[in-house]
This record gives sequence, C-alpha cells and structure tokens, in this order.
Amino acid sequence: MEVFKKNWKLFLIASLTLGLAPFNPPHIVGKIRWILGGNAFSGADAMQPMDYFDVVLHGAPWVFLLMSLAALFIDKLKTN
Repeated sequence: MEVFKKNWKLFLIASLTLGLAPFNPPHIVGKIRWILGGNAFSGADAMQPMDYFDVVLHGAPWVFLLMSLAALFIDKLKTN
C-alpha cells in the first residue's frame, strides 16, 4: 500500500490525461454508459476485445487514484 500512498500525484495526472482521453467527450464515460446500458455484453452492439482493453486502459488510472486516496485516508485515520 505504500506505493499507492506515495504516488497519488502520478495517479491524478494519469487520470486526468489518459483516463479522460479523448477529452470531448471523455472516452471512458462513453464506455461506462455502454456497459451500464446493458447491451454491451450481448446483441449486435456487444463489446469486442478491443473495447474491453479500452475500458481497462482508460479505467485503470481512476482505480489506482481511488486506491491511493483510500490508502491515504486509512493511514490518516490510523494516526489520529
């Protein structure tokens, strides 16, 4: 967990660049809407392997940022 606590700034920058690219509209937002819409896993518009890779590529910085912030928050709770 120490890696996440030390690198929160890197994860923030990665989230704001790679996590949101392309910026208008953010690519990850479209993928999340597609998944939550229910037709991403079956039917004519089902996700292809490249779409899964896209979700991982654009979503990973956000997951790492959330894990980093959670680690910092937990560490702060332990010290108080």
